[in-house]
Amino acid sequence: MKKVVTFGEIMLRLSPPGFKRFSQTDNFDAIYGGGESNVAVSLANYGVPSEFITRLPHNDIGECALMELRKRGVDTNSIIRGGERLGIYFLETGAVSRGSKVIYDRAYSSMSAIEKGMVDWEVIFKDAGWFHWTGITPAISQGAADACLEAIQVANKLGVTVSTDLNYRKKLWNYGKQPGDVMPELVAGCDVILGNEEDAEKHFGLHPEGVDVTHGGSVDGKAYLSVLKQLMKMFPRAKKVITTLRGSISASHNTWAGVLYDGTTLFESRNYDLTHIVDRVGGGDSFMGGLIYGLMSYDQDDQKALDFAVAASALKHTIKGDANLSTIEEVEKLMSGDASGRVSR
Repeated sequence: MKKVVTFGEIMLRLSPPGFKRFSQTDNFDAIYGGGESNVAVSLANYGVPSEFITRLPHNDIGECALMELRKRGVDTNSIIRGGERLGIYFLETGAVSRGSKVIYDRAYSSMSAIEKGMVDWEVIFKDAGWFHWTGITPAISQGAADACLEAIQVANKLGVTVSTDLNYRKKLWNYGKQPGDVMPELVAGCDVILGNEEDAEKHFGLHPEGVDVTHGGSVDGKAYLSVLKQLMKMFPRAKKVITTLRGSISASHNTWAGVLYDGTTLFESRNYDLTHIVDRVGGGDSFMGGLIYGLMSYDQDDQKALDFAVAASALKHTIKGDANLSTIEEVEKLMSGDASGRVSR
């Protein structure tokens, strides 16, 4: 199996223990993660050769991020070094009717100062079969957007499959460009597109046609078909467009499913009832990691690939931290309908 390359920013995540508020805590749990690095960790955990590309500072905190990636089996040999600091985000974990809260501290990070030409994409993609990026990367800075476009163009030239998770982040687009100024050119080079209705609206001005996509805590998958069709029409290179379906009953209780459209058929997953959520951060990343694995492993069986992605991300909601540490066996067990959670002895 050829390697998967992901590109983005890994950060230091600082969270009050348990469900404490920022104002209550005198210490923080430290975890390293980020959208694209989370996907690389998921894939490495499934035995897929995975390489993460980013820019890290020459200091002990940068080394800690590297150690976390290496511990999970991710190839870090092409990560470039330089810049001032590792980005940080603070997470206050919500519960019941109180939502989680994120505060970014990533200005002047090493990754935000990356520029086109710093990464030798021709060398990196030489033995790669897949390249993944998210909408977070071009939101960081113009340099990050330029480097991402450079990577996509080289991947297209070399015949490497390109995927994106649109991942709209309102708090990040603050360097003078709007998503609509940047994202269309990047997404035009993608073969697989993951995004929800907010991503489609904020990036491209697309809306579901004539339907309400949510009904309380449930989500109607067929209601997203019009958005998926619009995305495929706007980006004709795309062979598959996918969305996750999260129904938010409370911060601690969600429903979770997904749909995939291949231009002809709409595939729908089963709906999972996620009660007592441990950590929902990284849920979309775990879905993407599962989807890439499924599309690479299940002989063009889009239904099975979608089912694997949804089951993998359902399990991620039970795991503390950014990354999904579930095994293939655990995911396939849940896919088969066994959600008992019985002790394995």
